[in-house]
Amino acid sequence: MRGNQRELARQKNAKKANESSKGRKDDGLSAAARKQRDAEIMQQKQKKASDKPEPKSK
Repeated sequence: MRGNQRELARQKNAKKANESSKGRKDDGLSAAARKQRDAEIMQQKQKKASDKPEPKSK
């Protein structure tokens, strides 16, 4: 019985690990290249947000 619980836990953890790795794919970039790309994306988002007119509050 105890061996079966261990096996079930292993299967459950393997499934969870497999699903969590789906969210972030490895794009083959080095850490520096990924950091540069992310910085450019954030700059674009900030520029887009600053271009929006601010809502008027009453």
